[in-house]
Amino acid sequence: MDVGFLQFCPVFDDPQSNLKLIKKMLHQVKPPDILVLPELTLTGYIFKDYKEAYSYSEEVGGLLTENLINVANQYNTTMAVGFLERQGKNIYNSSVLLSGEGIIGVYRKVHLFYKEKEIFKAGDKGFPLFTVDGVKVGLLVCFDWIYPEAMRTLALKGADLILHSANLVLPFYQDAARTRAIENRVFIVLANRTGVEEREGMRFEFTGGSEVVNPMGEVILKVGREEEGIFSVSINPEESRDKKVTEFNDIFQDRREDLYEGWYNRESR
Repeated sequence: MDVGFLQFCPVFDDPQSNLKLIKKMLHQVKPPDILVLPELTLTGYIFKDYKEAYSYSEEVGGLLTENLINVANQYNTTMAVGFLERQGKNIYNSSVLLSGEGIIGVYRKVHLFYKEKEIFKAGDKGFPLFTVDGVKVGLLVCFDWIYPEAMRTLALKGADLILHSANLVLPFYQDAARTRAIENRVFIVLANRTGVEEREGMRFEFTGGSEVVNPMGEVILKVGREEEGIFSVSINPEESRDKKVTEFNDIFQDRREDLYEGWYNRESR
């Protein structure tokens, strides 16, 4: 299976231009079987307030997601795309997994970063698992990385592959992803964005460095801070199903949940 990421600098307030650029990039390469795009791919990131963000949001199955389904169909790929999801009065920083046949599933970002807390509602559906061509995949969005429980939950459910859309401004995760991969023995595809976005008194410089990491914590594909395009690599997802570190150690079977109970129980702290 070929997996990859699209790294670029989205234009704020111009979903159609961003969609056009995505199609142009897809036309220039042989798209991978699974392609991960950054967080809030079509809209940009810095919103003035809830009202402005709401005006850019749409329900699952709206025009933008329908356009993305058409793109996936045209280029015969499955995509995980960060988008601004609306449900009633709530807006979520979400990732939608889709193919040419339609929407496979949606993940809502659980761990909100900085002033996202003033605009978005935190994800309320946990960490679902989806299947693409027999491969079990989980979705994460940006700041979820800093909480090891997020990826561990997906791994315990049987994830082979983590599709991680991001707008990283902190410089840590590109290195920390190696730890997340090896402690869970999963593949990670990280799609980060490039460039600078400056609005409403805020300035974010994004760190690029999108990458693919294998279950041994080895970076098997990586690009620079400002490189743009679609990049892919061939993997064997079944490698994620071997959880043995040595012939005597299985990272999941050796867990001591009887001793972790207090750590998970908020009332005990």
